[in-house]
Amino acid sequence: MQQRSASHFLKKRFNYSLIGALILILLISGVPSLILTQHVFADQHETSEVEAEAPTEQAADAEEEVAKLEPGDTAWMLTATALVLFMTIPGLALFYGGLVRVQNVLSVLMQCFALTGLITILWIVIGYSLAFNTAGMEAGKITLNSFVGGLGTYFLKGIGVGTLSGTIPETVFVVFQMTFAIITPALIAGAFAERMKFSAMLLFSAIWSLIVYAPLCHMAWSGDGSLFGDIIGAIDFAGGNVVHINAGIAALVAAILVGKRIGYQTTAMPPHSLTLTVVGASMLWVGWFGFNAGSQLAADGTAGMAMLVTQVSTATAAITWMFIEWAKHGKPSVLGIVTGAVAGLVAITPASGTVGPIGALVIGFVSGAVCFWGATSLKTKLGYDDSLDAFGVHGIGGIVGALLTGVFSATVLGGSEDIMIGSQLWAQFLSIAITIVWSGVISFIILKIVDAIVGLRVEEDDERMGLDLSQHNERGYNL
Repeated sequence: MQQRSASHFLKKRFNYSLIGALILILLISGVPSLILTQHVFADQHETSEVEAEAPTEQAADAEEEVAKLEPGDTAWMLTATALVLFMTIPGLALFYGGLVRVQNVLSVLMQCFALTGLITILWIVIGYSLAFNTAGMEAGKITLNSFVGGLGTYFLKGIGVGTLSGTIPETVFVVFQMTFAIITPALIAGAFAERMKFSAMLLFSAIWSLIVYAPLCHMAWSGDGSLFGDIIGAIDFAGGNVVHINAGIAALVAAILVGKRIGYQTTAMPPHSLTLTVVGASMLWVGWFGFNAGSQLAADGTAGMAMLVTQVSTATAAITWMFIEWAKHGKPSVLGIVTGAVAGLVAITPASGTVGPIGALVIGFVSGAVCFWGATSLKTKLGYDDSLDAFGVHGIGGIVGALLTGVFSATVLGGSEDIMIGSQLWAQFLSIAITIVWSGVISFIILKIVDAIVGLRVEEDDERMGLDLSQHNERGYNL
């Protein structure tokens, strides 16, 4: 027994050492590329200085049109950024933490907290550049940089106190988008809760955030020349494709590859604390106003409408789920109503900047009904173990919302976009299909690589003991 324990300890030590080395290599890998690009920026800087020495009347007129910092927009975006971070820690952490069994609560809280730190570092080093650097992009033209950003802003090169992104400091924009990059892999963790190694979770999330999340973010939100936003013309105001469908598909793939929990469908696995779950869901609801209304990047009428439709969709989905469950099972549950609320939040996300109250009501109703089916009937029928319904709520809810965005964004249905519904639906469908393939295929490959390096799943004894003790040597409660 002692020999087994020693061997087990050495194996764990090796796994953690290996993942630390891999992450360090990943961070350092950006340095050579940064060095190689130094002379390019130097040449550009010299050219700019020459041009500045001979200003023209046209340049003077253009200078007057340059955006200026707006204190109101900046104040709102500082608030919105804090709200979105609040969604992960503590919101999602408590929501997921309450849903697992008592021996795994700390493991979920640890995953959310650790991912917040890890993704922050990766975003600064390389993630922001891959997502938002626009070098090589041309409006209406597909290039390599329609899919992924350039290397020009490694380590946030060129971004300082006076750098603006529209009417707000670019530093604020960097952190706002960082909070989206943080919560997306944290959502995936709900699919493999209670059985994946902590080392495997970290390694998967680090690689996934750079080669799955960052490119999809670039395709949707990097402006002229971007695949989704410009070439296809899909609408994704706050992250239907980028966050929810992306995370949902990766979650489904992970749940299948990691396998079912021991005793799944034969042993009762009720949430250990619905109190924590309700508190977490409430924090998600409040934080989502920063998520959606903040995506306007300004304190204006569109942000106000985004806040309104977010509230309407969330409330409608929560009540829809409650009544469906009431009719089907005879009693409405707390777990059902909070899950329905999250489904409404997810579905309105891509549409929040372009639909009106009527669209929000419909999106809330449809998402509440369809996500109820996805998280209950579909999961049972197909037999996969999506522990906390990451795919059932975020994947399915994101698809519903993205499609209905193409309908209710039209001005004839109360939206703000002058679009042809048929054409826009096709654009939405294409962006969804690309997201599903991109996220699904690459997530599968990453998981296989991680499995070969450190193994995906904890040992059976460790799973029965619970991840709190087996992975972190701690207990959630000492009563």
